[in-house]
Amino acid sequence: MTAHQKEVADGVLSVRTLMVNLFVVREADSWVLVDCGLNGYANTIRRAAEAYVGHPRGPEAIVLTHGHFDHVGSLQALLERWDVPVCAHPLEVPYLAGESSYPPPDPLAGGGSMALLSRLYPRGPIDVRGRLRRLSDAEVPGLPGWRWIHTPGHTAGHVSLFRDRDRTLLSGDAVITVKQESAIAVAMQRREMHGPPAYFTQDWYAAENSVRRLAALEPESLLPGHGESWSGPDMRAQLHHLAEGFAGRERPPFGRYARHPAVTDEHGIVSLPPDPLPKVVAGLAVVGAAAWALSRMHSLDSGRRRRRA
Repeated sequence: MTAHQKEVADGVLSVRTLMVNLFVVREADSWVLVDCGLNGYANTIRRAAEAYVGHPRGPEAIVLTHGHFDHVGSLQALLERWDVPVCAHPLEVPYLAGESSYPPPDPLAGGGSMALLSRLYPRGPIDVRGRLRRLSDAEVPGLPGWRWIHTPGHTAGHVSLFRDRDRTLLSGDAVITVKQESAIAVAMQRREMHGPPAYFTQDWYAAENSVRRLAALEPESLLPGHGESWSGPDMRAQLHHLAEGFAGRERPPFGRYARHPAVTDEHGIVSLPPDPLPKVVAGLAVVGAAAWALSRMHSLDSGRRRRRA
């Protein structure tokens, strides 16, 4: 499979696998892969990395912003070629070590067809426990000058990466630059500032705090997990606008996690709020049946009037 590739910051190559970005990041004599995109792109990722870093040696590590299927799809295939550690936040470990699936997606979060289809998306887990390493202090393994920042909300263990010297931010799905719920927006890659994809976000209060935390960094370059990279003062203004108006613009008015988050820990799911979808479907069925019955009665009544005439 082919993928769009572009250098988006000093020493940072963006590789887009259909609808999600991953990054090859060089620092000094080492390099790290940040996220692994969709399934089926392992050879494309490997060739892009080798061309960019100038040698066939694997990375110092694979660092995951989180473990959703579109960010780890090619991970296991890459590990068949590279004997390297996989680094993630401790709260992501259960989904990467075969222990727990992620909380169910929320198709009622709204926004478009991508949300409506979300019940069909994989929730894991995958099992790479033999390679897993937990992120601990703020440093990013293999990347001197970078630090990771805990940005929960989309998932409990989501992290973003930041390089202070030029204020480059790899935001994962904490902040993205496309309306990921809309298939049309994704296809056009229409650039606009958004919080995390709604259908897979399990804690909207934490997501809002994470956006505020990233805006406070005053990044010069924003490299998101979905959408186009964005730099400069207009980007920062839009990021602050997102942070200040997050509750009104991004938090869905209805849905499973709109008011109550999923509760998870280092072993996975602890508790989930009730799923409103069955009641919504039942209500729609009742409305549809009533509409059909009224239509049928109207048709019969019209037929009787015509016969009398």
